[in-house]
Amino acid sequence: PPPKKTALSTTVPKEFHFNTDGRMKVTTSSSTAHKEVDFINQLRKPSSPVKAKKGATVPKPFNLSTGSKRKLEGPDVYVPMAQQIEQFQKRTPDRYHLRSRCSLERGPSPVKGDHLKLTQPHTPHLMTRQRSRPPTVRSSADLEAEEVNKLHRFKFKALELNRKILESAEDLKKPVVKEPTVPKGFELQIEKRLQERQTSQKPSEGEDKPHTFKAQPLLKKMLEGVVGLPEKQVLHPTVPESPAFTLKKRVRVDRKMEEAKIPSPVKAPPVPHFGLPFKPLLPENRHVEVCPFSFEERERERKALKEKRLEEMRNVEVPQFKAQPLPDFDSVVLPEKKKLEPTKPEPFRLLLDERGAVRSSRWEQMVKEEQKQQEQATVFKARPNTVTHKEPFQPKKEDHAAAVVEAFELATERRARERQEFERLASEKEALRALMEEEQRREEEQRQQEEIAKLRQEQVHKAQPIRHYRPVAVKKSEVPLTVPQSPNFSDRFRL
Repeated sequence: PPPKKTALSTTVPKEFHFNTDGRMKVTTSSSTAHKEVDFINQLRKPSSPVKAKKGATVPKPFNLSTGSKRKLEGPDVYVPMAQQIEQFQKRTPDRYHLRSRCSLERGPSPVKGDHLKLTQPHTPHLMTRQRSRPPTVRSSADLEAEEVNKLHRFKFKALELNRKILESAEDLKKPVVKEPTVPKGFELQIEKRLQERQTSQKPSEGEDKPHTFKAQPLLKKMLEGVVGLPEKQVLHPTVPESPAFTLKKRVRVDRKMEEAKIPSPVKAPPVPHFGLPFKPLLPENRHVEVCPFSFEERERERKALKEKRLEEMRNVEVPQFKAQPLPDFDSVVLPEKKKLEPTKPEPFRLLLDERGAVRSSRWEQMVKEEQKQQEQATVFKARPNTVTHKEPFQPKKEDHAAAVVEAFELATERRARERQEFERLASEKEALRALMEEEQRREEEQRQQEEIAKLRQEQVHKAQPIRHYRPVAVKKSEVPLTVPQSPNFSDRFRL
């Protein structure tokens, strides 16, 4: 049934009672006394009352002697400010007054009479938990577990000593002697080119004989000394020449042209022999002859050459000036005007045209071949008659008794058999997987029990024995006593 609605009691309006009404001070104005206004009754009045008729303005004189401030009513005695301050300092505030005996006899208020209960703590649902990210730093327990796993994983286990190593150390085998290196000739490209050239020059001759290596006879000079190194050239002493300073008044001295030397023929040095050690020749002691020179002889030669050149220039005949005849201005001969031939346009020779021509020729050839094949296919050619030479068709009656019914297999039977095989394999795999999971779980539980037992064993406190140390032997110091001396602050003994 629907729940019954409870009948609510009507709200009884009550007047407001503000504590500020009791604290309000009654003040009087100079002209009219302060009248109390009923605030609640004023709320229901219209906001715009009917305007009353105003009479003529009655002029009044200004009263400038009295102020506009309101004054307290009542025949209160005047108390100076110093006395009020002293009373305020000596008077005890109301909040420090003790409760009266009547309130104590009444007992505690009925609202606070409930028995105190234990506070049930609740975790505050903070919004920061939703905003915060999970911690990425691993705890100390995880780090310790990881270290324990590493210690178990990388556990060092020494292998047993093989006794055969100690027994067979005495009987050492003789090292196997390697075969000597077989020298092979170099496969040079120049030899291949020479062979190709010989075959191309003499194609009419028979097959070439195989090349056989023939060693050259040993030079006896190699045994006597170093062979193959060029002799050291003896350098001639340096001939000193005076420096030729380029000045305006000096005349250049033509150096004598040296005779052109015939270049010596290029001769390849022989292949050095690496069988004998290198013996360098000791350098010869050379003595440079010092020849004195002076600039006076050179100056004399230069002056003589200069005078000789001047005499030659004086003896040379001066060419006489001879004017050319004037041209004939009556007949003006102009050069022939060259007539340019018009440009002859030539077609472009593009590679695209060549490729297109080749492709078009191929296409035409293919079209011609197809047309030729189609024409050949349309030509009718009768086949030879072979039916007249064969035996006529004779029907035969079938023997139903000899019919053999062959066994057949439906696809549904085959699929059912494959499905049974698949389910059998799946059940075997599932059983094997369950068995492996059970074994892994058992091993994990056993490992955890072993770790717990090991941790408990490690946490057992083992007292250390009392250590006995060697007693300290106090010896007398052998350092001599310090002899005090007065400081010498005088400057008389300083240098």
